[in-house]
Amino acid sequence: MDDPRYPVGKFEYDGPMSDEQRCAFLSELADAPAKLRAAVKDLSEGQLDTPYRPGGWTVRQVVHHVPDSHMNSYVRFKLALTEDEPTIKPYAEDKWAELADTKATPVEVSLALLDSLHDRWVRLLRSLTPDDWKRTFRHPELGTMTLEKTLALYAWHGRHHVAHITELRKQMSW
Repeated sequence: MDDPRYPVGKFEYDGPMSDEQRCAFLSELADAPAKLRAAVKDLSEGQLDTPYRPGGWTVRQVVHHVPDSHMNSYVRFKLALTEDEPTIKPYAEDKWAELADTKATPVEVSLALLDSLHDRWVRLLRSLTPDDWKRTFRHPELGTMTLEKTLALYAWHGRHHVAHITELRKQMSW
């Protein structure tokens, strides 16, 4: 791993995707909560408060960030499915990671939130038609995003953050 910020590499999308790729991404998204839960299993409070890299977020911040981010994406999917190319509002994830709830809430709360969120989200995604996957929203910084590309992005996003934790565990022999 050359760059600890990207333990699984930077996000790449070579769309459009095949039905098989879409199914794989959906499975990956469905499995993300369990993988995050397994990544933090049996970590102490001190370990949870350890940055995954110098200058990076703590494990606790990473765990709370994933449902924050995925909730935003879930809403973006629903907006794109019910409106014509809505412009979504980005959020300051770095500032969210510094808020009191991120620092004081037990990680189990966010793990449970992620379980429920992904249950709803994956149910919605499995109901989409081929035309639905082509629907778009406009991100002020990223431009027009299809739902298909967004699925690939969030499958990567879960894998990316789980790897932050699992790579730290390897380095620290936890």
